[in-house]
Amino acid sequence: MIEFRFPEILFLYIPFAMFMFFDIFQAAKNKILVDIPTNLKKVLLENINLDRLRFKQNILFLSTALLIFAGSGPQIGTALAPVDRKGLDLVLCIDVSSSMRGTDIKPSRLEKSKFEISQLIKNLKGDRVAFIVFAGSSHLYLPLTTDYEAAYLFLEEIDTNMIPTQGTSLSSAIQTGLSAFSDDDSKFKVLVLISDGEDHEGEAINLAKQASKKGMVVHTVGVGTVSGSLIPSLDRSGNVEYKKDSLGKLVTSQLNERILEDIASAGKGSFLRFNNKPSNFRNIINEIDAMEKRTLKSHIYSDYEDQYQKFGIFSLVLLIASMFISSRRNNNNV
Repeated sequence: MIEFRFPEILFLYIPFAMFMFFDIFQAAKNKILVDIPTNLKKVLLENINLDRLRFKQNILFLSTALLIFAGSGPQIGTALAPVDRKGLDLVLCIDVSSSMRGTDIKPSRLEKSKFEISQLIKNLKGDRVAFIVFAGSSHLYLPLTTDYEAAYLFLEEIDTNMIPTQGTSLSSAIQTGLSAFSDDDSKFKVLVLISDGEDHEGEAINLAKQASKKGMVVHTVGVGTVSGSLIPSLDRSGNVEYKKDSLGKLVTSQLNERILEDIASAGKGSFLRFNNKPSNFRNIINEIDAMEKRTLKSHIYSDYEDQYQKFGIFSLVLLIASMFISSRRNNNNV
């Protein structure tokens, strides 16, 4: 593999090639000294070896070509090299139900979750990450990947309008999350359920137990406060209004810690919180770091190294060599 530090220098090959073509064309048509009388031409060329002169000129052309190449700053890298790394599979199930718009966690439950997840990803080292989004239903939003830049882009687009079916189906989230894992060894797999846990189904605990029996670990993260929050939304005019029940009363969304604690216990994981304190993601990082990680193999290119010196030196050697090539004809007659 090769790259160039200053690729624009390579455009000098255009006038260089045009000059060479013109020189070869003129030589082929024998237009050199064509208008000089024969007697004078004989005197001028008596001591000149035209073959050596052309050879010397060709060396100068090659020296110039190498000098242009060296000036472009060629950088050459080695072939793919195997590199061992350790990691695990991390599936993040993110609640995008309307209750995640609650502002008891600033700036909102969902935005706080997205921020902490982004910080979590920055601290991953070789782990694969996937996103599940869920409300009344769930779907795989980002398959397992080590492309963290792509993960940031996907994370940024998550909002509470992604799933029209409202509710908080924790069991659906866990079921989809389990299917996101690859079929290899389960002991290197972690599912993190991030939700306010407002609604729940008993099946979620059973699914967490099944995952635990397979060697998976299920952590839960509670987002919100026990005191709760109103659920804001924008009307068609862009004004803020708050969710109301069928009787017209304002709905207060509260964190359901109990169900999240039970799921974490069934999944042999930990119940954590995203609250108004900074760096909540470190709690998840600590749990991940405490786990055994498998050795994975990946392939990367080694760093590119500057190689202009070699071409520059070769160009200089040819230039000096051309100086020692005599174009004079050997005359043995005294």
